[in-house]
Amino acid sequence: MNQIDQLKQFTKVVADTGDFGSIKEFAPQDATTNPSLILAAAGIERYHEILEHAVADLKGSSLTGAKLIDSITDHILVLFGVEILKIVPGRVSTETDARLSFDKDALVAKGRDLIKLYKDHGIEKERVLIKIATTWEGIRAAEVLQKEGINTNLTLMFSVVQAAACAEAGVKLISPFVGRILDWHKKAAGHDFAPHEDPGVASTTKIYNYLKKHGSPMEVMGASFRSKGEILELAGCDLLTIAPKLLAELQKSEEPVTRKLSPEKAQEMRIEKVATDEKSFRWQFNEDAMATEKTAEGIRQFAADSVKLDKMIAGMVAK
Repeated sequence: MNQIDQLKQFTKVVADTGDFGSIKEFAPQDATTNPSLILAAAGIERYHEILEHAVADLKGSSLTGAKLIDSITDHILVLFGVEILKIVPGRVSTETDARLSFDKDALVAKGRDLIKLYKDHGIEKERVLIKIATTWEGIRAAEVLQKEGINTNLTLMFSVVQAAACAEAGVKLISPFVGRILDWHKKAAGHDFAPHEDPGVASTTKIYNYLKKHGSPMEVMGASFRSKGEILELAGCDLLTIAPKLLAELQKSEEPVTRKLSPEKAQEMRIEKVATDEKSFRWQFNEDAMATEKTAEGIRQFAADSVKLDKMIAGMVAK
């Protein structure tokens, strides 16, 4: 078996792309997108029809200005999600606007709106995960949505305290960003790291073990990989969301894949619980320079790509 097939024996493989062709090729269980991936896909000619469809549907509505652009963007995100769900048997993650990352009520409203749009297209909420940045406000918004039966994927995650707070809030799934953690440490240390000593792998392993040790049912999905080696070091993680380039590398190799993470191993460890009240969360998060810097940077990057997508849509509306 190739390494993807071996990996699937103990980890759900998720496609990290908005490109339907790549999703079909690698037959993942789930798929996840973000503003950067949708922006990239929107620039591919064969997907222009989706954008044009969303613009045509809403251009004649009573909405104007920023509200019209925002509504068209939501429709584009959902239309991509609907097409993806025709390919994958599981779920799709659809991201909220990063510019709402510190507005709990706006995030809740956005999550509800996206789920309603999916329902209008015949997609049940169980097949959708609403992606939200792992800020304090994002966690609180996810808590509200989860109580309403809307499942969430807390993204831009870089620390145990973020994961612990999500678990306490009843979040469905979290996405620790392996590669971005590595990026920060490479810059700080001035050298690269082998996969077995990769700080991103170590951080995600620590998060996984903490949650499994304390009996959390929350799913852990490693994300943002820089190499195939990082993926193989996290074999056994609940889910791994992988870009097409790395999926292709795994598909070409038949070298054996060894399970590295398991709930049973985590149960044997001594791991103290982390305090997750607001004051404790903010202090622990503040004390982690990597986590604070990478979370803020990620929000800025996703927000910048949302602005680019807005401008693209505005140009289409103006025609």
